[in-house]
Amino acid sequence: MNAVFKDWQYMKKIAIIGCGAAGMMAALAAADSSASVTVFEKNEKPGKKIYITGKGRCNVTNACDVTDFFEHVKRNPRFLYSAVYGYDNSAVMDFFENNGCKLKVERGDRVFPVSDHSSDIIRTLYNAVKKAGVKVLFDTEVLSVESSAGVVSAVTYAKGGDPITREEFDSVIVCTGGASYPSTGSTGDGYKFAKNLGHSVVKPVPSLVPFVIEEDWCKELQGLSLKNVGLKLFLSKGDEKEKSAGKKKKADKPVYDGFGEMLFTHFGVSGPLVLTASCHYEENAKARLLLDLKPALSEEQLDKRILRDFEGAINKQFKNALGGLFPTKLIPVMIKLSGINPEKAVHDITKEERQNIVKLIKSVPMTVNGTRNFNEAIITRGGVDVKEIDPSTMESKLVKGLYFAGEVLDIDAETGGFNLQVAWSTGRLAGECAGMNG
Repeated sequence: MNAVFKDWQYMKKIAIIGCGAAGMMAALAAADSSASVTVFEKNEKPGKKIYITGKGRCNVTNACDVTDFFEHVKRNPRFLYSAVYGYDNSAVMDFFENNGCKLKVERGDRVFPVSDHSSDIIRTLYNAVKKAGVKVLFDTEVLSVESSAGVVSAVTYAKGGDPITREEFDSVIVCTGGASYPSTGSTGDGYKFAKNLGHSVVKPVPSLVPFVIEEDWCKELQGLSLKNVGLKLFLSKGDEKEKSAGKKKKADKPVYDGFGEMLFTHFGVSGPLVLTASCHYEENAKARLLLDLKPALSEEQLDKRILRDFEGAINKQFKNALGGLFPTKLIPVMIKLSGINPEKAVHDITKEERQNIVKLIKSVPMTVNGTRNFNEAIITRGGVDVKEIDPSTMESKLVKGLYFAGEVLDIDAETGGFNLQVAWSTGRLAGECAGMNG
């Protein structure tokens, strides 16, 4: 009995702040080391943000080759090498499959539960956490994380209407998420803890977020969804300075060139294609989009196509000859942008006008006035500066026993399951190392 009591008495105590993807994975890894693990969650249930990912289906990970994974991480991909190679997409898929949650791979190597219900992912994770003996405190807000002589020492928290409690821990893993979708509990708490303990925080901004467009015609298209279109994002900075210095402007190259689906809204544009483009957007740059409505056709091929359509509608008015090219809702806007009189007879349209239509279809211009806010951003760009974190352990270089995992870090990726994989991998590594190092 004494030996058992002694083992219990000196069991490592690990606190995990946040019961989301990174937090639950960290809890499982830490529990595997026989540590005493307590998870603090200010919501009333686990995985609130997981619940809404993938439009409620939960894009668990991406089944791409691991070496290709890092190409989809936009900020600090090299920082993730140890974490991702230590617990990659195959390991994540095996975890869920082995715990009774069947998965499927869809277009773009996106992985979803067969049921199409994100609740199954949360249930699988949380059941594993409970089975591992992890203590989870819901409706509990962590108020502060303390350190003493450069070592993490205690957590102060409040549960419901109970008195504020201070509890000592050997390690603390911060898995609070970023600032996106604050209704799920991601309200930037982790940044506060990090700053109070001496860490730098790269300015958090919305990412994987819709664009606000200047042109009023976008609003006329509200609700219109386009598939199989191309989109390019251009950024320009310092052009006026270069111009005044007599420098020639460099060739305009897009920072993003993609293909897929998009949606017009009352404020601008959204949809998978736009959200991915937003990863490359910069707040202080002039930004514009070029929409290619017919990416499968070259300008020459498109011109021949339009010529055939016009020959079949030779005596019609211009406004009545575009049904084969565009959705009905898009026709008035394209006519307006073309500058051609909608009443003009098709047989009177000149070759130059026709070629201008071709160029317009291949490059519909839009001016980006910014992005929507954190309430509509899937993830946060920015966060705890990874230069101050050991990539082989996820431990702070400034405070021993303090770890960070998931979206709270200055790491963000494109859509397609890559951001959740970052959470699984960094959470797993942080939990393992906290369990070993205590």
